[in-house]
Amino acid sequence: MKAIVLESKDNPVVYKEVPKPTLQPGEVLVQIKAAALNRRDYWITINKYAGIKYPTILGSDGSGIVTEVGSDADKHWIGKEVIINPSNNWGDSPDFQGSDFKILGLPDDGTFAEFVKTEAKYLYTKPAHLNWEQAAALPLAGLTAYRALFTKGRAKKGDKVLIVGVGSGTGTFVLQYAVAAGCQVFVTSGTGGKIQQAHALGACAGVNYKAQDWAEQLKQLAGGFDVVIDSVLGEGFGKIPDLCNPGARIVTFGATMGDTPPLNGRKVYWKQLQIIGTTMGTPEDFKAMVDFVAQHEIVPVIDEVYALADAKKALDKMGSSSQFGKIVLRA
Repeated sequence: MKAIVLESKDNPVVYKEVPKPTLQPGEVLVQIKAAALNRRDYWITINKYAGIKYPTILGSDGSGIVTEVGSDADKHWIGKEVIINPSNNWGDSPDFQGSDFKILGLPDDGTFAEFVKTEAKYLYTKPAHLNWEQAAALPLAGLTAYRALFTKGRAKKGDKVLIVGVGSGTGTFVLQYAVAAGCQVFVTSGTGGKIQQAHALGACAGVNYKAQDWAEQLKQLAGGFDVVIDSVLGEGFGKIPDLCNPGARIVTFGATMGDTPPLNGRKVYWKQLQIIGTTMGTPEDFKAMVDFVAQHEIVPVIDEVYALADAKKALDKMGSSSQFGKIVLRA
């Protein structure tokens, strides 16, 4: 089968023939129809991710058809259209991942291939309203967004939600989920075009974070926020407490702009703010996410679709951060 292989530090994206996976008890083989990129894949290819090993087939997100099951796996999956939960071995606590937690696509071979193996317990029926590319876009970013917004952020109808950096796949899912839940959503982005796209998806308004007075603009537009979803951190994070209503939840799951600056702790404790970290999600989060997407018929935003053989071009685009929504590979 053909796959995208992380072959070496100097040769990280290789399209090549590799052996088809061999199943162990409890595992299933999925013929991949489409796979989606995540920022994680990009960090791995530029050697800025923990636990890199060579060779590894990249990719955490995938949709496809189950073609084979190993012993002890439920045979009813054969022929089913599925998506794969890439959040593996979560652990016993719903509050945090355990020591054996891992994400599909490193260290285990992932979805940037014609076939991938996974345990049957990580399969979910593909939402019927989604095509292959849309379904492939859902798992990792959709799960991260759902847990950040609802499990950790406890967003509810009527809340004012701020999404810092809306153009990413995860940020776009947060926007779609929050709008579907009846929240008032505001966004930031470095480009006016992405703010316009966010507005078309239901955002009330947005500001360009490159403006010197971006925080003041948001204060005038919204007054204050009940939930802030931030995946960038950096210097701008120091202004977030000023934008929060008392009791607000600030949820973070990324640091693309670097570490946090010094914070005024008095504002944090006097407003009784919560600064909450999150990573991926539990099996319960994943099921709730899939059910929410199906109930509201949410369609993931696809920026561009590439052939599997053109994964290097897709990763280069992700590195430029020019996309709005998900970048997908068609197997």
